[in-house]
Amino acid sequence: MQNNLKNLFSIENRTKYFTHVVGTLCVISIIVFSLLLLGNKSLNDRRRSVERNKPNPFQEISLEAKGASVWDVVNQREIFSKNADQPLPLASLTKVMTALAANVSPNGKKDVEITEEDLLPEGDSNLVVGDTWKVSELRDFTLLTSSNDGAFALASMFGREDKFVESMNNLARRIGLLNSKFFNEHGLDREIDSGGPDMRAGGYGSAHDMTLLFEYTLKNYPEILEATRYKNLAFASAEKIYSADNTNVVIDQIPNLIASKTGYTELAQGNLVIAYDTGLNRPIIISVLGSTQEGRFTDTLKLLEASQKYIQNN
Repeated sequence: MQNNLKNLFSIENRTKYFTHVVGTLCVISIIVFSLLLLGNKSLNDRRRSVERNKPNPFQEISLEAKGASVWDVVNQREIFSKNADQPLPLASLTKVMTALAANVSPNGKKDVEITEEDLLPEGDSNLVVGDTWKVSELRDFTLLTSSNDGAFALASMFGREDKFVESMNNLARRIGLLNSKFFNEHGLDREIDSGGPDMRAGGYGSAHDMTLLFEYTLKNYPEILEATRYKNLAFASAEKIYSADNTNVVIDQIPNLIASKTGYTELAQGNLVIAYDTGLNRPIIISVLGSTQEGRFTDTLKLLEASQKYIQNN
């Protein structure tokens, strides 16, 4: 009996048993691992199948816009695009960059005095020659009402328009707006004599660039776009009180609006960029370029509805 026990627990037998146990465990581990891989593959296949079968809320949308982009800020990805990288005339979307350049300027804390030259651009904002404004107030008034006079006055802080526009383009490059170029501070079309009247935009940019411009501004200088979320505001200069209405006429139809800016010229046609919160601090930025005067609003509302459905399903 003792000899049998000795043989059972001899080094040779223990090694043999240990080898058998290890081998058995290895086989079991391989089987379990294979089952896990198969289960994971099956789960992934089911997930992909569900995703493929999910309705795409953007699929059936018809837009008048030449370019459009819907940007998911949290996930840093474009969830819809139409010619999103094509440079198009910006019209008054240019004024967002104007406001940004004025804000970061060393002269950005000074008061602005309205001159006769400031009132030369097309459009009348009822600004008064000799009146003085705080830069922040004039900036907000300019963005809310899309005032060309106000944009020109902000640029005048540099003394020379070309220097201010140069600062706008330097800032655009720093932000990473690869398809944007600015030629003036208000975005009005420029008439160029080349053997006949010819129009060129005051600024060019892509729909995707405009979402990035809004994102950069909201993240770094949210006060710049704060006024654009309101339907109307009152502004006080040294001389008078101004009642200002937002040029975004569908502002009441955009839930949780964070910011918006319109643009329209003969060359650009209808532009609109908005940022809104889908809930729980989940901002979405929608950019529409080259639509019609009315189509910019209907296009944006279509993309707004589709983006809400997309976020709910993802």
